[in-house]
Amino acid sequence: MIKEGIVIEGPFWPEPIELKKVEEFGDRIHIIGATIYSNIHIDQLIIKEEIERLKIKEFVLDFTAPGSEAFLPIEAERYKFASLFDPLLAMNTSKIDPLPFQIEAIYGYILKLPRIRFLIADDPGAGKTIMTGLIIKELKLRGVVNKILIVVPGLVIW
Repeated sequence: MIKEGIVIEGPFWPEPIELKKVEEFGDRIHIIGATIYSNIHIDQLIIKEEIERLKIKEFVLDFTAPGSEAFLPIEAERYKFASLFDPLLAMNTSKIDPLPFQIEAIYGYILKLPRIRFLIADDPGAGKTIMTGLIIKELKLRGVVNKILIVVPGLVIW
């Protein structure tokens, strides 16, 4: 028998459904739920004879993998959501100590803009490389960047 909270498959839907509510109305069953992949709302009446065509989908959790194989996927999932909780994620996961003006420029100005295109130019030793690295790392951790173009001037000999 089907009940609330289980996942079922059947010929009525293109993908499995997680049942949120099940009610009986005479010779019919009212099913309310959502598809598990695309999260489409389902609200349908099914004849009781059709219930036999439904299959209960069971999820088996397997904890037999070695920890070394599970570590990287877990870390990737953690990093995917880390920028939501730590606005200075790239800085906190780097082995550098940026100066206050670099932090202000990166997190207070550059990363708040909807489209990031910057020319970073300053005196030698002012920290352009650190700022550029933090910007690139932050954008990669947030999953925002697809392509990065770095253009450097040619060598000038006096």
